[in-house]
Amino acid sequence: MSFFKDTDVRPLLLVPVLALLAWPLVGSGSTWLTLTVAGLAMGMIIFIMASGLTLVFGLMDVLNFGHGLFIAIGAYMATTVLGGMTAWTDLADWGRNLAAVLAAMGDWTSAHSWWLNLAAVLPAMGIAMAVAAAVGLAFERFIVRPVYGQHLKQILITMGGMIIGEELIKVVWGPLQIALPLPEALRGSIFWGEAAIEKYRLLAVVVGLAIFAAQMGVLSRTKVGLLIRAGVQDREMVEALGYRIRRLFVGVFVAGSALAGLGGVMWGLYQQNVTPQIGAQVNVLIFIVIIIGGLGSTGGALIGALLVGLMANYTGFLFPKLALFSNIALMAAVLLWRPQGVYPVAKR
Repeated sequence: MSFFKDTDVRPLLLVPVLALLAWPLVGSGSTWLTLTVAGLAMGMIIFIMASGLTLVFGLMDVLNFGHGLFIAIGAYMATTVLGGMTAWTDLADWGRNLAAVLAAMGDWTSAHSWWLNLAAVLPAMGIAMAVAAAVGLAFERFIVRPVYGQHLKQILITMGGMIIGEELIKVVWGPLQIALPLPEALRGSIFWGEAAIEKYRLLAVVVGLAIFAAQMGVLSRTKVGLLIRAGVQDREMVEALGYRIRRLFVGVFVAGSALAGLGGVMWGLYQQNVTPQIGAQVNVLIFIVIIIGGLGSTGGALIGALLVGLMANYTGFLFPKLALFSNIALMAAVLLWRPQGVYPVAKR
């Protein structure tokens, strides 16, 4: 987590090196630029989803394979807010009022106005984060807490929790795919020469950088961040100093769940549709990112996410049949170079 103070700059060069190696293979400069921006946007969204989980790994030593549930919750809450659930009008007065507000927000996404689009998208993100955080709090209390320190049981019970969560999502929203179209102002592309760069992908890069900057600011400039960093490196010492590390653990878990909910909104808009399995599908990429970055490393997670996003886009364009294998190969190559990840923090 001491990302900017790390003296070894070699991992920082992995992202530009990968991009430069792909340039002659792609051939066209405009196509390369389009693929690169798309890969960076994909990587930033994955980073938002993975950043909370890497802290949970590093601080709590919890193998939470149910992290995808919070992503799915965030994505489906976005469909509720942005889509306008007018079917709720048969409820009481508060239900009809809520349905009217949600329907209005659905109309705002189709308006040709940045302000109206933001007035719909920002509350959708806030509500998704709040609900995902609440689900994360319950998940930690009733599912994760009984199996602290038991990795095999953690894997089994958190995967079971995610499966149950997916079934509950089907009960509430149905099993079928739901469209989550982009707001009108975010549709289309910006042209730079012959390169077409989608507006939403640029927004994803900006939001990802903002989340990264906020996390680094909290981790490096606040007392809570100091305790988190100390807890990752030496939990027993922090407890010996009289701090209630368990409450800190719960706070980190809830914050990670909220970030997963935000990432779910952005991933759903990126795909422009959601399914009950949306979290499980991206779980594999998240764990690859964490392993590449090093357990507990926010900066390492950023590098890993950008590498995964770029690799997925370049390989999908150049060698479509190898696209599913490409990120596994990337992880293997990084681990052969650095077995503990590019910026390992946790000493376990």
